Amino acid sequence: MALAIKKMSWGLLPPKPHKNAILTLLQIWLMLSYCGAASALTLTSDEKAILMIILHTTKGDIQLELDFEKAPKTAANFEAYVRAGHYDGTIFHRVIDNFMIQGGGFTAEMQQKPTQAPIENEANNGLSNKTGTIAMARTMDPHSASAQFFINIADNTFLDHTSKTMQGWGYCVFGRVVAGMEVVNQIKGVTTGNAHGHQDVPTEAIVITSAEVIEAQD
Repeated sequence: MALAIKKMSWGLLPPKPHKNAILTLLQIWLMLSYCGAASALTLTSDEKAILMIILHTTKGDIQLELDFEKAPKTAANFEAYVRAGHYDGTIFHRVIDNFMIQGGGFTAEMQQKPTQAPIENEANNGLSNKTGTIAMARTMDPHSASAQFFINIADNTFLDHTSKTMQGWGYCVFGRVVAGMEVVNQIKGVTTGNAHGHQDVPTEAIVITSAEVIEAQD
């Protein structure tokens, strides 16, 4: 199994909920193998209105609520990528039922997209990798997240922050699905296989056709 440390690997995701040894390997695998992340926006959380993100996918829309209070740098980073159009045309390239769906890094042709510099890991914010939350994927380096993300489709609390160590940093939750969980559930059940040296790839591309920021009216 190729670890996500390679430039061409797609990035680690959260480790699967198996035995400890397997979990450790999967945690490594879960890390994104991209080497950049979008730089955070300069807007502070108290300068923002309530903000939602809509991912328009070929399976339907997924609406996300970002938590700027508990994950300000991560939420701003994700917003910056959305506003830059980074996610438009990317796919959910890793789908593991009863675990998570991961996207944000590859085109339908499995070409990896360039990213900005990585961001600080804010996983020690008290948010948990529960069903319906969105978190950042990364490499073995705790502070290597850039653009790839995953949506938890199970309570994956073993991905939470436990200590400021390589194995304990965890995966930063920065928001949750507030509408379109039925779309997420459709995606989690698709047929997957191997493609371009990677596992758990949907056999039919699930594309994020566009992503947009929706700011609430006062």
